[in-house]
Amino acid sequence: MTGSVFLPSEREQLAFGAALAERLPPGSLLFLEGELGTGKTTLVRGLARRLGVSGRVSSPTFTLIQSYPTPQGPLVHADLYRLADPAPLLELGLEELLSSCRLAAIEWGEALYPSYPQAAVLRLSYAPPGRSARWISGPPQGSWSGSEAK
Repeated sequence: MTGSVFLPSEREQLAFGAALAERLPPGSLLFLEGELGTGKTTLVRGLARRLGVSGRVSSPTFTLIQSYPTPQGPLVHADLYRLADPAPLLELGLEELLSSCRLAAIEWGEALYPSYPQAAVLRLSYAPPGRSARWISGPPQGSWSGSEAK
């Protein structure tokens, strides 16, 4: 996937996450970059809904890792904002979770980039009156148009 997508509202950001869930193959690792409040967790909610998660999806800032069961395998959502060193996350079993999940979305995961060069990286940013999503790197192919986020 290349380029960027304008996401004028939360509804479009959720829809973009849902469309993304369909295009990322099983076992994908997605790093999410962006300032606080740019909608990283909102995007994960869209991923989760499309993968069949019906319960609450919240930021794992304090728990570090959330795992949501889906029919295709767990959706792993991690937030490394409070970690300067990813070693504790690895000790909590990140490798095992990643090896068996349908999809993993990691916020603030820059410290893990060298260990996962094949991962997709999506940067969210403010684009008043909404947000934008731009691919930095990653294996997904094709391009996005704004219509796919609707």
